[in-house]
Amino acid sequence: MAKHYSKKFWIIFWSISTIFLISFWFLLQFKNQPIKSINTAIDYLPIELSQKTQFKSMAYFANYFMQHDNQEKTFMILFQNNMELRPGGGYIGSFGILKIKNGKIENFRAHDLSNFDGRIPSTIAPPYPMKQTLHINSWKLRDSNWSPDFPTNAKKAIYFYHLGQGKEKFSGVIAVNSNVLTSFLKVTGPIQLEGYPGTYDSQNAILTLEYQVEKGYIQQGIKKGDRKSVMNALASVILKKLASFSNSQKLALAKIILADLKTKDIQLYFTGDSLEKQANLSGWAGIVNANWEKDYLMAVDANLGSYKSDYYIKRQFDYSVDLSKDVPQADLKITYTHTAKVKDWMTKNYLTYLRIYVPNGSWLVDSKGLNDIQFGNEFGKKYFGSLINVPLNQTRTVEFKYNLPQKFKADNYNLLIQKESGVENIPGHVTVTEKYVTQKNYDITLSGDWTLNK
Repeated sequence: MAKHYSKKFWIIFWSISTIFLISFWFLLQFKNQPIKSINTAIDYLPIELSQKTQFKSMAYFANYFMQHDNQEKTFMILFQNNMELRPGGGYIGSFGILKIKNGKIENFRAHDLSNFDGRIPSTIAPPYPMKQTLHINSWKLRDSNWSPDFPTNAKKAIYFYHLGQGKEKFSGVIAVNSNVLTSFLKVTGPIQLEGYPGTYDSQNAILTLEYQVEKGYIQQGIKKGDRKSVMNALASVILKKLASFSNSQKLALAKIILADLKTKDIQLYFTGDSLEKQANLSGWAGIVNANWEKDYLMAVDANLGSYKSDYYIKRQFDYSVDLSKDVPQADLKITYTHTAKVKDWMTKNYLTYLRIYVPNGSWLVDSKGLNDIQFGNEFGKKYFGSLINVPLNQTRTVEFKYNLPQKFKADNYNLLIQKESGVENIPGHVTVTEKYVTQKNYDITLSGDWTLNK
């Protein structure tokens, strides 16, 4: 009897494949060529300068993954479902252990965290407010990505893995959000599966699959033990399509995956300093920029027991800075719209723990729509935190008014807004009021980190 793998196994498998497909593309194009020659070749590609920089980084990592050095490289792969948003990307339902040697995948094993977490001692208290809202008394691997900073999460995941008696020594950690599955389908095009209703495409695949394995199989008379067999069928079709890809299709997929790296739907952490430095330089390490000393903003949400409600949550923000006063003032408004109308197996009223990271030395002077505000400092930043409830089919706006450090002046003002992993594109408006009440306005879509340099 053929072995049936879980949905999460295949999503992890596809996610890993995207990374290594790109690596193999570079290997085929520049086989036996040194990195210097590859970089020279990339310089002649008909793409933008920023894309060339990213492709050089991809070539650097391809060289690392594909080199024949008789050294086994072991990676932890975290599958993060960003329909249930967490600060590091999404709820971690499972993880995989990937072993590579001499440019080949030697072994891959997937682990369901509902089983593995049982091996971790219940001795570590969860951070606020997980205990209060989720009613859990201990912190485990499934909740390890509580930080917006991926290196912090990666180290925490490794720590919990070893607490659970795991024996592997990791070369790195790769976090992959469920959005990455759509990257394949953008290139393969829509897929229909024999014996299953509907069409799977880049717009509906994740939601369709969630429904199929939770509800649809019952209506189709499929046994509960076989409800995830749809994943085998979908994987088989996708892998066949990938095997027949032309070089131009592989390049198209590579560009899409580079976009996933930019939006932090794929995040990379390496235990080796040079590799981690390269991931950081590429913008793929998912770090909170602790070295930025100008104005700064990062909004970080954590879905707390609201099922897969982030699929239905729309966000937008309005950030105003007034530099004309003796003490610079900031006003941040974030609006949440819950587009679902009724409670079901996938959604209910949305409960999130929102943290706003701002420059160290900032001082909250007023707020609206917030209760029991928490304060803290990390990554050289200050944060304000509060629980926020957004009922079904309703809109909620919260507001933070705070003073910025007096050193921020109109003549040397710069702003960095960092995006949380797992959040879809967020429309926003930035207003900067300078001396003599002169205003400058910026309409942006936050798909990755955004910088205003004046």
